Amino acid sequence: MKYQKISLAVLFLFTGSQLMFSQETKKDSVKAKEKSIEGVQLKGANNKKTETAILGEQRKAIVQKQSIGAEEISRKGISNLEQGLTKITGINTVESRGLFVRGLEERYNSLLVNGLATPSNNPFQKIIELKQFPTDIVGKFDVYKTYNANLYGDFAGATFDIETLVPENSFTKLELSVGVNTLSSFRKNFKINKNANTMSGFIGLNSEDRQLPGEVNGYRPSGKIIPNSSFKDTWNVNNVKSLPNTSIGLTTSQRYKFQNGGSLGFLLNLSQSSEYEYREGNDNTFDTNGEFKNKLYKKEYNYNIQSTALLGLSYKKAGTKIDFNGTFLQNSSNQIQDNDGFKDNRPQDILFFRTNQQDLSRLTDLQLLVSQKIGDRHQFKAGGSWVNNWFQQPDRKILFGTRTGDNNLLISYGGNNLIRQYLDISGENYFSGMAEYQLGLGKKQEDNYYPITFTLGYNGFADLRTMSYRFIFGYTDNPTQDIINIDRPDSSFLNASNNGKLNWRESDQPNYKSFLYQFVNAGYTSFNYKPTKEWDILAGLRVENNINITRYKKITDNINGKFNSITKNQYYFLPALSVKKSFENKSNLRFAISKTITRPILIETLPIEYINPDGNNILGNYEIPNTSFGKDFKGLDNSQNYNLDLKYEIFPKASEVFAINVFGKILDRAIERAFLPSSNSTGTVTTFFNAKQAKIAGLELEGNLNLNRISESLKNWSLGGNFTYLYSEVEKSDAQKGETNFNSKRGLQGAAPWMVNADLRYEFKNSNNLKRTASLVYNVSAEKIYAVGFGGLDHVYEKPFHQLDFILQSELSKKIDVKLGIYNILDQTYRLDMGDESTVKINASNLRLEDYKKGVSFNLSFGIKF
Repeated sequence: MKYQKISLAVLFLFTGSQLMFSQETKKDSVKAKEKSIEGVQLKGANNKKTETAILGEQRKAIVQKQSIGAEEISRKGISNLEQGLTKITGINTVESRGLFVRGLEERYNSLLVNGLATPSNNPFQKIIELKQFPTDIVGKFDVYKTYNANLYGDFAGATFDIETLVPENSFTKLELSVGVNTLSSFRKNFKINKNANTMSGFIGLNSEDRQLPGEVNGYRPSGKIIPNSSFKDTWNVNNVKSLPNTSIGLTTSQRYKFQNGGSLGFLLNLSQSSEYEYREGNDNTFDTNGEFKNKLYKKEYNYNIQSTALLGLSYKKAGTKIDFNGTFLQNSSNQIQDNDGFKDNRPQDILFFRTNQQDLSRLTDLQLLVSQKIGDRHQFKAGGSWVNNWFQQPDRKILFGTRTGDNNLLISYGGNNLIRQYLDISGENYFSGMAEYQLGLGKKQEDNYYPITFTLGYNGFADLRTMSYRFIFGYTDNPTQDIINIDRPDSSFLNASNNGKLNWRESDQPNYKSFLYQFVNAGYTSFNYKPTKEWDILAGLRVENNINITRYKKITDNINGKFNSITKNQYYFLPALSVKKSFENKSNLRFAISKTITRPILIETLPIEYINPDGNNILGNYEIPNTSFGKDFKGLDNSQNYNLDLKYEIFPKASEVFAINVFGKILDRAIERAFLPSSNSTGTVTTFFNAKQAKIAGLELEGNLNLNRISESLKNWSLGGNFTYLYSEVEKSDAQKGETNFNSKRGLQGAAPWMVNADLRYEFKNSNNLKRTASLVYNVSAEKIYAVGFGGLDHVYEKPFHQLDFILQSELSKKIDVKLGIYNILDQTYRLDMGDESTVKINASNLRLEDYKKGVSFNLSFGIKF
């Protein structure tokens, strides 16, 4: 049975050569007697991650920071970080595209792990998917919504900082989880690659059989003929009954005290999860005549495997703290995607095509952090990390044909009807470092702070990646047709190869490889002045140098010739000012102003055209001219952002908060996604442009209320919620002149005009003092522009998606707890529609481009502490 794979996978994680080290970080303290330095991650015990303590920290901080801690993560039954963010004002998770903050797309965010820069493990995403971090190892998750000079300049939406759990106490916890989905679980004929449905597939090692054949691996493309026997992976697909989703996690934390006063903490977490996911729905595109270019019905089968191993070591003695943290994240997504319909304006040719692919990412992150207090006024911190970061789509197989029965296909050998793609983005060396010195000046106050704190520091990173993108095509000298079994084509291909009807040839395109180098180095200084308990002023300046080097070839270049090179060497001066006025320690008035930048997502500037079988390709913008920024300007530039915030917050009780925040942003050279008609008349191209400028104004409302204020009978109830309103307006650039309705006003692509998050909680303790908690969590964001429309076609809009989740948690004893989660209760349809303001006549009954349902998920988990 498949369940046997779980225990074997855990054994593998314990003993395999890929077992890596975990992360662990310092915790902020809220003790009145502990020394605290604003803006620095400080030590603290696990119980300081309660919701009340985090609200207290939020109240005292000079920068606008919202957090979710270990207690709230546990209460809500949250299994990964992404699920836990709906309680934070202005944050919404958007289907397959990461986190939106204040209505801004994921590209406007950045991620730190224990204060150190961490790269994305997926070229299609700006930061690592937060659902890859199991919450068992998270002490606190901070969201910085105003900027300070010690943060990286890549900031417009938010900077996320994952503080891993500190091994303060000794415990061991085993967590088991099983879940079902109304759409995906127990589905008959769930399609999965034959080699993925094995033990090696379960631990992500089936990619070894999907690598380039030995005849071409390590060599430049030369149009070489490759025998069918050189390919190790299969075109065959198994039809299985999809099992429940499962996960298992083990966390152990130990702390040892020494006679000299020091202590050593040890934290280990191992986890493994598997998920079956099925979706089906429309996948359409329009042409510039208002006709359907593609009209397809898509069925998608995903088998996702995630493995995590983390280890933390922490040594403390007096004012010395040394942490060694590491993490290993592996995500393997095995996908079968079937499409029926027509493409390329040929409604008379009803096709079937299948994509059989694996997305595999592996990230290893090793960190060393040191903090040393010297006397009472001085503190020095330093840290560094090394990351090995790797993403692959090996042997992405695509076949085209015409159905002759439920499972038979008429196929022509040749004519690009059989394609194998190999995408490899290797980041063998990513380095991140920081060093910071703090000095307290003036007379120490009763509340244990100095009126003046001076900070001088450095942080930076170096990201070195190599990209390879290669194609192998099936071809024949004598075009012939064959009828194959769609799920069992290997035998037909073998016979055709033996009879000389089918051969394999690698494309000899010279643009198969590129080298991507990025170096960011920054020095910063800040001055924190607290003339009284009520006033807190933080001023800082960051000088950041950004060097990007891209070495690439065009398809028209000589494959043996020199690489083209694009080099950008940019300096940014990024000032920041934050002011806080406290009123009797019950409320705060905050003001913040800063300048920051935004770097594009890797795929947005990658020098390739990423090919999809439906013809909807992605083109990195590395050389498209944009004369708005100079006659010789090409490609995509970093945005430069000017940020303003004014916030008033009141804390009626330790666990309550009400806040109103007005904010504004000016994004010079804002980055936008656009849909363009393909230059070769087939499909659509997704690419990216800099607009001249985007102006943003917004309002945030936040509240967390204990309902006993209404009636004592409601003393166990609490209600939390937040609302964000956003107005945006874009000034377009010359590169966008082909945009439909170019002279009309519109909002920023990806910006949601409003969003709502709400959380209703019921909590009580029984006669044995065991806690029971029930939470109802809701979130939705408004219709937003998914992609800007060109060629007379209106923009593509992402429709509102209402999500409602219910989580029930119960302590069966002080060592055993159980959680039940019901997710996506409303089971709405996810939709992408074209707008109704195209300048060409649309000859279709509807404007639907894409839709599907996710199903309702039920998840039951058990936690046992030893």
